[in-house]
Amino acid sequence: MKKLTLLMLAFAVATLSGCEVIGGIFKAGAAVGIISVIVVVLVIIWIISAFRGRS
Repeated sequence: MKKLTLLMLAFAVATLSGCEVIGGIFKAGAAVGIISVIVVVLVIIWIISAFRGRS
């Protein structure tokens, strides 16, 4: 299951370029952009805590 999650994450990183993501955020509006940034930060914190919990 963890390999599948990492594979999906790698696929998303490979297919989404930074400029497209930022452009989409600005088109959607500031509120959606702020929510998106918060979600991304929370996911990064969750991933880091998952790796720390294993060791």
